[in-house]
Amino acid sequence: MRMLFTIFIFVSSFLNGFSQASKKFIGSWEGKMDVGVQLRLVIHIITKGPDSVSSTLDSPDQNVFGIAADKTTVEGITLYFEIKSSGASFTGNLENDSTIGGTFTQGGNVPLKLIKTDNPSGPLKRPQTPLPPYPYKSEAIEYDNADKTVHFGATFTYPNTGGQFVTTILITGSGQQDRDETILLHKPFAVIADYLTKKGFAVLRVDDRGKGKTTGEVMKATSMDFSDDVITSMDYLKTRKETDKNKIGLIGHSEGGLIASIVLTKRKDIAFIISLAGAGMKGADILSDQGELIMVKEGIDSMTAKSYKKLYKKIINYSLTIADSLESFDKTWQEYAQWKKSMKPASLQQLGFTNDTAAKKIFRSLLAELYLPWMQFFNNSDASLNYEKAYCPVLALNGSEDIQVPPAKDLEGIRSALKKSKSGNYEIKELPGLNHLFQHCKKCGLSEYGELEETFAPEALQVMGDWLKDNIK
Repeated sequence: MRMLFTIFIFVSSFLNGFSQASKKFIGSWEGKMDVGVQLRLVIHIITKGPDSVSSTLDSPDQNVFGIAADKTTVEGITLYFEIKSSGASFTGNLENDSTIGGTFTQGGNVPLKLIKTDNPSGPLKRPQTPLPPYPYKSEAIEYDNADKTVHFGATFTYPNTGGQFVTTILITGSGQQDRDETILLHKPFAVIADYLTKKGFAVLRVDDRGKGKTTGEVMKATSMDFSDDVITSMDYLKTRKETDKNKIGLIGHSEGGLIASIVLTKRKDIAFIISLAGAGMKGADILSDQGELIMVKEGIDSMTAKSYKKLYKKIINYSLTIADSLESFDKTWQEYAQWKKSMKPASLQQLGFTNDTAAKKIFRSLLAELYLPWMQFFNNSDASLNYEKAYCPVLALNGSEDIQVPPAKDLEGIRSALKKSKSGNYEIKELPGLNHLFQHCKKCGLSEYGELEETFAPEALQVMGDWLKDNIK
């Protein structure tokens, strides 16, 4: 799942010539921006003097509060913010006494409706996040790969007493993630590490390249490179006296599951693998299924989503079989022209194809992403082929409400592959009511991830702990 979030930084501002009519803007205003997930913004506007105001911004989903604005103006019914440090701005009109409708701009335009409120959102609650003092050892550590091209930062946790522990490495999903796999203030890897360490296991969780203390090439890196990073971590763990060197295993979430399956083909000393919504089929198929499910969750009718999926799969295929992206665009445009003839105008509007200019912009952006090295590798990958080479115990879990890695096809792909393998010890489970992050969900769309207080379902933690105890420890 690739999600990059920008913290919107506002610095102090003044508003001159403050009129009586403009007093309607005084107060707190809250809205949500759709950037793949829903991000809440709260803008507080207060008077600073007879002819000026000051304003501050909160972004509760990013734990940012009380940041003031760089430039704010009110002219008639129009409110304008400019954020020079992040290249962002907002322009909105007062629709009535309680609503400002406008656009937030930062590398693209995002609709933003602000509603006046007396009870603006505060910090999000994440009750499962572990806090010190911990009832186990927790070390912040650093180490390098063999040729010193990547320096790693990580946290290693292990029980206070004993030694030679069964040890697992946690492998994050797609996008640059920190060692806790932090998303919208959720820290699922910190929660998993805390649970398993309390159960008597040692756990290593590592910053991805370009995050936290970890360095290394990012833009040209693929899942294959990240599998080498995991191997470096395995070799490091073999130097630790706390680790049972014959019982080092991998737990991978989302893309992390694919990475774990790649490591499986490179090493013969993996004690176990736990796949958390990890790939069990070809990457291109995951993306096309994912796109359809997300569109339906976001309100696009199912027939429109299904039809676009067919076009999308053809575009992915062009990106994998045609080296020249310009030629690929020409093929895509020809396909689109034919496909568009069968679509209703309302369906085209739903998908953002308001005119040819908008459509070309969408396809150029899509192809630019599809030709990135990471995406090329992922779309060509097939984790099921890796699992056919399995020799160790494997536990594969998916949530029944996962719309990013569809559970039925995914788990069946892993199951079918493991039947062909030498593992002989595997368990496949679909956990009811859980989404891609293994949260109990209600709406079960991407926008709900940050709204939910739960970080990781207790039953999913228990399934992992019990399985490790019964099969490894």
